[in-house]
This record gives sequence, C-alpha cells and structure tokens, in this order.
Amino acid sequence: MNLGIDLDENKEVLSIQIGENESSKYWLSVLNELKNRGVKDILILCADGLSGIKESIEAAFPNTEYQRCIVHMVRNTLKHVSHENKKIFAKDLKTIYQASDEEAAYENMQKVKGKWEKQYPGAMKRWEQNWVEIAPIFKFSGNVRKVIYTTNAIESLNSTYKRLNRQRSVFSTSTALLKALYLATFQATKKWSMPLRNWGQVYGEFSIMYEERLPE
Repeated sequence: MNLGIDLDENKEVLSIQIGENESSKYWLSVLNELKNRGVKDILILCADGLSGIKESIEAAFPNTEYQRCIVHMVRNTLKHVSHENKKIFAKDLKTIYQASDEEAAYENMQKVKGKWEKQYPGAMKRWEQNWVEIAPIFKFSGNVRKVIYTTNAIESLNSTYKRLNRQRSVFSTSTALLKALYLATFQATKKWSMPLRNWGQVYGEFSIMYEERLPE
C-alpha cells in the first residue's frame, strides 16, 4: 500500500498491491505504475528498510530522497534490548533523531553506541549502515520532520487490514481480497478530514528546498 501527501495537504492512498515477495523488481513495478498514472515527482519517500526499495526509487524517481522511517529504526533497535533498559535506551535514541542538525545527530549516535555497545553489541549497527537514508530529516524544522519521518499512517491502515483478515481469513481470489481491502481503506480514510498541522510552514520549507520542482 502506498500513501502520499499532495501539494494541497491531502493525504491519499495511491495504490494497493498484492505481491508474492518484495524485491527491487517488484517495487520498481509499483513505482512505474504510479508514474504511468500521472505521478510526475516525489520529493521525499519515507519507507522501512524494504528489500530493493532504494534501488527502485533511484531508477523510477532519481531526484527523490529516500527517508528511512525513524519509528521503524527505533522499534527494530529496541527489539534487542531487555525490558528494564528499553525506556532509557529509547530516550537515548531520541537524542539522535531530535537533534538540531545532522552533525549533532551523528555525534549523539556515536555516544549512544559507545554507551550501550558492551551490553548490546551491534544494536546501533543499522543506524550507522543506513545513515545516508536517516539523515534527510535533519535539514528540516521539527514541524516538517513530523510529516516525513515515519510511516505511522500506513501502519494504522495495516492494522485495519489485519482486523479484516481476522474476520475473514480465506478469500476466493486475489481480486476478492483487493475488493475487501479497497472497501476497508475507503471506510478508514473517511476519518482523514483534518488538515496536516502547520502545513503552511511545511510547504514553505519544501518550496525553498525544492524550489525548481514545485509550481509557483
């Protein structure tokens, strides 16, 4: 499922696909479908560490910045932390993604790594490996970061789909499943009536950062 925010601050589900596996070939077909339907440009694409997604973005929308979902980064890190240390470790992680700029964020990441490496070796490895995809948020203000740093809206819809699956675990065809997902999406997105907070500031920063790519 792909979700986008357009220039008029509308949040919309752009497509729902059923795929056998995730790969660069699969994600490229998804992105090319969006292009064929009229999507001309994507400024920032936020996603989890999906297999092949980075290469597919570079092929389909080469000017698009790939932003790793910070919430998923935090969740995946805390999976390896004992219950008694989760709260303090999560607080330490905040010093990274809430830092004032990229330099401070990187320094804080190294501090967190040094603090916990002996107790949880390798816990911060993904942060270092994926720093290029984590870093785009640091050139924006806090209000903009809240719009682009997480895929929580998608996770919310996924919860709706999981409830649908619990109610009916067998579908006769993939078409029947897609119809059920479409109806569930239609009902869930009826609640999307509130505009994004501070959209004026968000759009203002985008218009400066991506001046040549936004209409006047």
